[in-house]
Amino acid sequence: MRVALDTNVLVAGLRSNQGASFRLLQQVPLRRFHPQISVPLFLEYEAVLKRPDIGIGLAPAEIDAILDIIAAFSNPVWLHYLWRPVLPDPADDMVLELAVASNAKAIVTFNIKDFSEVARFGVQVLTPRDFRLRLQETTG
Repeated sequence: MRVALDTNVLVAGLRSNQGASFRLLQQVPLRRFHPQISVPLFLEYEAVLKRPDIGIGLAPAEIDAILDIIAAFSNPVWLHYLWRPVLPDPADDMVLELAVASNAKAIVTFNIKDFSEVARFGVQVLTPRDFRLRLQETTG
């Protein structure tokens, strides 16, 4: 299943190894789902994950190694910015545009309400927990 991972999923997964976000990140190299990535979203991942106040507790080199894995196992998508803005937050528009351009089935995020307008694009919005449950149903 093709998905767009919102930045908050990576932050949560790297802050704690107890939640659904961490378990999703562990599954990226296993190819149980197919993360989609664009240059702007990858740059946002890097900028946010390396903020000293984000509470991850990893060195920049460790974050780079994780980002390398994400880049290696994600499908690159080129965006053309033809129909923005749709959502109030430009960062959310970036995730939505990636999902639409890549024909992703879902956006995985903790900010469900911020993506309230995406149903008309044929994209589901799921929390990491709900997406993990969906993966278990489809892949066993």
